[in-house]
Amino acid sequence: MVVRLVFLRGISYNKLYFQHGYRVWRIFVENFIEQIDKRRTFAIISHPDAGKTTLTEKLLLYGGAIQQAGIVKGKKGARAAVSDWMEIEKQRGISVTSSVLQFRYNGYCVNILDTPGHQDFSEDTYRTLMAADSAVMVIDAAKGVENQTKKLFKVCTMRGIPIFTFINKMDRDAQNPFDLLEEIEQVLGIETYPMNWPIGSGKEFKGVYDRNKKEILAFQHSGKVGQQQAEKIEAQLGDPGLDELLTKPLHDTLSEDIELLDGAAYEFNLDKVRHGMLTPVFFGSALTNFGVEPFLADFLRLSPPPLPRDSSAGPIDPRREDFSAFVFKIQANMNKAHRDRIAFIRICSGKFERGMDVFHVQGGKKVKLAQGTQLMASEREIVEEAYAGDIIGVFDPGIFSIGDTLTTAKTPFAFAGIPTFAPEHFSRVSQVDTMKRKQFVKGMEQIAQEGAIQIFKELGGGMEEVIVGVVGVLQFEVLEYRLKNEYNVDIRMQNLPYSFIRWIENEDCDPKALNLTSDTRRVEDFKGRKLLLFTNAWSITWAEEHNKELRLSEVGR
Repeated sequence: MVVRLVFLRGISYNKLYFQHGYRVWRIFVENFIEQIDKRRTFAIISHPDAGKTTLTEKLLLYGGAIQQAGIVKGKKGARAAVSDWMEIEKQRGISVTSSVLQFRYNGYCVNILDTPGHQDFSEDTYRTLMAADSAVMVIDAAKGVENQTKKLFKVCTMRGIPIFTFINKMDRDAQNPFDLLEEIEQVLGIETYPMNWPIGSGKEFKGVYDRNKKEILAFQHSGKVGQQQAEKIEAQLGDPGLDELLTKPLHDTLSEDIELLDGAAYEFNLDKVRHGMLTPVFFGSALTNFGVEPFLADFLRLSPPPLPRDSSAGPIDPRREDFSAFVFKIQANMNKAHRDRIAFIRICSGKFERGMDVFHVQGGKKVKLAQGTQLMASEREIVEEAYAGDIIGVFDPGIFSIGDTLTTAKTPFAFAGIPTFAPEHFSRVSQVDTMKRKQFVKGMEQIAQEGAIQIFKELGGGMEEVIVGVVGVLQFEVLEYRLKNEYNVDIRMQNLPYSFIRWIENEDCDPKALNLTSDTRRVEDFKGRKLLLFTNAWSITWAEEHNKELRLSEVGR
């Protein structure tokens, strides 16, 4: 039973019990726990062009969040993907930043973290995965497990989060499904359990067999691109009419495949799923909507509610009364009309209430969260309350950084930090018009605070000229585009020969006193931490051998 007790805003459990009695206390607590247990927060990961954004939009379609899905790479004039809200994303047809999307379905509150598939934007994906309780891995049925999928999968396994697999594009020519399962098991090192089984592929694709319900979900291609919800046609396996519906060869192959799966495949084990050791596998076609709704229903049934998060005070239970959250993403200029900064926070415990005071652990002071917003890509809606598991946006006046902790706990604690990954490409960046130095500095600092780029400067130097480091070269193009369109600043860039970066862990180390090769550069990052830029691995070895006390790290913390 859901009860709204508006007059109880901000009251503690103990006060609630003594002031209003056991019955009111129990209703309130049961409602609080039910709200949290009905949250599902997951990231969608894939190699580019596997159909991740298409699947995301079809989930929104079934959740009623949108009435018509955009065609991600449609003809000129077609709608852009809902989750691709930046102008450069619409122009290039790729996702360059993660999006947060929320909808309700069958009593669940679903938070989707749609991540960029392109490897050049992988650091944004890595950070976003820190906010997820599970992941959906989208695989192209024709291409199987691709490079970027491997990298993102490793990040998921490092956290031990559940992984669900959607093998997409079955309406096109595809690999043998047994070969796809074997590849997932051998390349990614995880057991598989097919929840359904495909009947043919490409032009011969007839549908899937649901192993749990022992039913066939027949595929009918209407010739449309799948903007509306697909119809379901169900038929029992063994029905005499199946030879006509599927053709006898496909019917026979299906019977043999299911017999083999039931006898030789891994058994379903929910505990293994919850610990990231076994992945439920679903076959379908996101573009035509086929198999998306059954996948969504099973995913919500099998995926975990909000999980505990590690902190300096130990694991934080989502059902804990105290509110706590961490910042995993910052985005400036989401709305051109406002020109503001939004900090994306993952609520880890308790309940958010509009206007509440929280302690900003890294800042060492209390701040008021005057307004929280529910996000649908760049669209916003003010929310009065949110619970553990939810992703909301809060206004950032420039005080938050990625990894910061917010809490109402009497004894503050900090969640485990989000590491900064080492960039692999470097460029010297300066503004063309020296009269626009203020806009240049503001743009560089704000974009760097988002984590999209890392900026470095000479030791003790200013921001007149900076070195920019990125994980992928396309980030340079995004930087140039955003500075021009959001800050009205033209820049010039000069590629630099550095390939490796190391943070100096010794706090008392003077970089200028180090014995280094002539091509090694001493710099400091945005937070004042000292670093070294190297052109090759040999120079790193030289630095370590000739400076015995020097401690270097590949990750900034």
